Amino acid sequence: MSFVRWIFFIIVLVAAGCGSITDDLTPSGEDKRPEVVAGSTGHEVGQLSPDFTASDTLGNPVTLLSKLATADAVVLYFTMWCPVCDSHMSHIRSDVMPDFPTVTFLMVDYVTGSVSAAYSAQTSSGYADFSVLADVDQAILDQYQATMGTTVVIDSSSTVLMNEDYKDGTRLREVLEGLP
Repeated sequence: MSFVRWIFFIIVLVAAGCGSITDDLTPSGEDKRPEVVAGSTGHEVGQLSPDFTASDTLGNPVTLLSKLATADAVVLYFTMWCPVCDSHMSHIRSDVMPDFPTVTFLMVDYVTGSVSAAYSAQTSSGYADFSVLADVDQAILDQYQATMGTTVVIDSSSTVLMNEDYKDGTRLREVLEGLP
């Protein structure tokens, strides 16, 4: 085969493998997530958050329900102690937390694997004034289907109001400003 035929043959194979790639160019806009059933338990916005228990970095057991009993809402931020997380947590600490004194902010360390390692990461990163949960078995991470930078807001009635990646704090602020 000549060089041109080989090129043509490769282009045809690549195009055939792409299938219905043009569907991606004109999305339907349809939300294909399952509908949230009111009163159900889960991690989706509108669902009731399940309770959890985890140790904070001082070794104290912390439950979601105990935190909700004394706050208008609980904000969970899932951290890996990386530069991106540091930037987000610095922004939360300086620009969001001061405006919402009746909201409890909890950082969730899901990567260090032990309470003592989470405490070391917390203090060496300069976050001694934050409450940090050591999610040593990644149960909370799995419960909220979270990842680095996921931010979850749960109101005092245990309803999930937000579960999404942190961007610039605008969405977090909007949700917190909408609290009753």
